[in-house]
Amino acid sequence: MKISCEWLQTYFENRLPEAHALGEALTFHSFEIESIENGILDVKVTPNRGHDCLCHRGIAKELSAILNVPMKYDSLRDVVELPPTDAVSIEIREPALCPRYIAGYIRGVKVGPSPDWLKNFLESIGQRSINNVVDATNYVMFGLGQPLHAFDAGELSERDGKYAIAVRKATNGEKMVALDGKEYTLADPMLVIADGHTDLPIGIAGVKGGAPAAINEETENLVIESANFNGVSVRRTAQALKLRTDASNRFEQVISPELAAYGMRAVADLIVQLAGGEIVGFVDAYEQKQEKRSVSISLAKINRVLGTTLGEKDVEEAFNRLQFAYEKDGSTFTVFAPFERLDLNIPEDLVEEVGRIVGYDKVPTVEMPAFPRKPEINANFYSAEKAREELISQGYSEVFTSVFAETGDRVVANKVDGVSPYLRSTLVDGLQTAYDKNDRTKSLLGLQQVRLFEIGTVWQKGTETTMLGIADEKGVREEPLVVQGNPKQYEDLPTSSATRYQPFSKYPFIVRDIAMWVPKHTDSFTDIVRIFSEHSQGLLRHVDLFDQFQKGERVSYAFHLVFQSFDRTLTDTEVNAVMQHITEAVAAKGFEVR
Repeated sequence: MKISCEWLQTYFENRLPEAHALGEALTFHSFEIESIENGILDVKVTPNRGHDCLCHRGIAKELSAILNVPMKYDSLRDVVELPPTDAVSIEIREPALCPRYIAGYIRGVKVGPSPDWLKNFLESIGQRSINNVVDATNYVMFGLGQPLHAFDAGELSERDGKYAIAVRKATNGEKMVALDGKEYTLADPMLVIADGHTDLPIGIAGVKGGAPAAINEETENLVIESANFNGVSVRRTAQALKLRTDASNRFEQVISPELAAYGMRAVADLIVQLAGGEIVGFVDAYEQKQEKRSVSISLAKINRVLGTTLGEKDVEEAFNRLQFAYEKDGSTFTVFAPFERLDLNIPEDLVEEVGRIVGYDKVPTVEMPAFPRKPEINANFYSAEKAREELISQGYSEVFTSVFAETGDRVVANKVDGVSPYLRSTLVDGLQTAYDKNDRTKSLLGLQQVRLFEIGTVWQKGTETTMLGIADEKGVREEPLVVQGNPKQYEDLPTSSATRYQPFSKYPFIVRDIAMWVPKHTDSFTDIVRIFSEHSQGLLRHVDLFDQFQKGERVSYAFHLVFQSFDRTLTDTEVNAVMQHITEAVAAKGFEVR
C-alpha cells in the first residue's frame, strides 16, 4: 500500500517527521516498510489489519498513537447523516453476500478535469487521474478505505421517474463489458450489480464497474454506490476472472459495513465540491447491523503475557493514544472496540495493542523457566525418526515429493492446477520420478548407485496413512510406517542430525578422466586430489577414484573429474584448458600421466 507523507500531513496540525522517521516508527510498532522514495511509503499492511489500514486515515491513526501526536480530525468518529430519497430503490437478493448497500443520487453535475491538488495526491501513489467524479471516488477509497463507484444515472432505465438497483448472483454464461473494455463471462457464484428495472448487469460487485453505465463528459446525474460485500465471494470472483483491483483487495480483507456510510457521505460532499450538482438523497439497505464488541482484560494478564511490570497508568496511556473507549473496574479494563477494528476480539488482542504502543523494546529479556516435566515423545514421530536414522546410516537420501497427483481417490477442493487435481494414493510414482532424475546425474553426485527414501502421507479409500517408500537398484516399493513400541520407554533418544545444506548448480556438468602412475607411498593420493583442486580454477565439483592397482614400486590411479559452474554452462574448450593445467601440474610433481 503506497502512502503519501504529504497526504498523511492533512490529518495533523503538527508537522510530522520526515519520511524515513515515519517508516522507522511504523516498522517498530505496526508494519514492515517495503520502500521509501520521494516521500512515499510502501507499507506492507499485515492481513489482520487490512480492514482498517489499507488507507491513509488508518496509517495516520497508527502514527498518531505511535508518536503520541493528536490527529486534527478523524471523520470515522463523526455522526453521519444520510437524508433519505425515494428516487432510487435497492433490492438485495443475496443478503449474505451483501450486508449493506447505500445508493446516493446526485443530479446536475459537470464532469471534467480534477483540480491539481487531487491529481497530485492520486498520481503520487501511482493512480491515474480520470475525471473529477471518478477521482473523487478513488480519493475517498485511498483516504478512508471504503471502495466506491459512480454510475451514470442517464444510462439506467427509469420508471415513474425512479431508478432501481439490484444485487444478485450472475447467471452462468452471462457476459458484461467492464470499464477496462474487456468482456467477462460470469458464472453463478459471482455477485453482480444490475439495473433493477432491466436486470442487466452494470457492475461486478466489489471488483469492477461495467461499461454500460460508465461516467463520461456528458454525464449529468449520478447514482453512487457505497456497499459492503462478502470478502470470500469477492476474492473468488476476482480470482476466477483474473481481475484484481484496488476495490477487490479491500473487500477481500473484510471491512466493516459501518464504513459504507462514512465513505458515502465523504464522496458525495467531495463530488458536489468538485463537480457541482445537488445531493437529492440516499437509500440505505442495511438490515443486519454490525454488533458492537467489547473485550475485557486484567492488568495482571497483560503483564503475565508480555513479561512486564506495567502499571495501570501505562495501560491507560496506551488505550488513550489509540483512542479506545474503555471502562475500568479495579485493575480490569473493558475496551469498546471501534467498528473498524475487526481484529479486536479476544484479550490477547488487547495485549498486543498495549505491547506495540508501549514498545516491545521495553519488554525485559528473561530466561525461560525450566520445563516442569520430561516431554513425551510422539509415537509416530519417534518411529519416523528411527526409520530415517537407519536408512541414512545405510546410505539412503531422503526426498520429499508432491502430495498432488494426476489420479487418486480424493479430489482437492481448491486445486493448484488442472494437471494434478488429486491427493496422492501412493509414494511410488513420485519416488520413481525422483530416482530417474538422480540416476542420470549420479556421476556428479559421486555415487555408484542411487538410494532414496520418503516418509509421507497417502490418501487411500477415505483414510490417511503414513507410508515408507524406498527406491534403489532393486526398484521402488512402499509399506506402511510401523510404529515401534512405546517411545516413553527410551531414555535420551537421538533425533536425526543434518549437515549444512550445500546449494547445487542448475548448469550442466562435464566429466573428464585422468590416469597416472605414482610412487608407492602413503600420501600420494592426498597429493593428487590437492593438485586437482588447486589447478581447477574453482570448477572441480567431485573426484571419483574408479580404478587402482599396484605394479612394482608404483601405483596406478584412474579418476573421474566432474566439472561444473554455478553461473554459466561450461564449454569443452574451458574444461580442456583446465585439464591441461592439471596434467602439467601432475607431471611437474613427478607423476606419469598414462
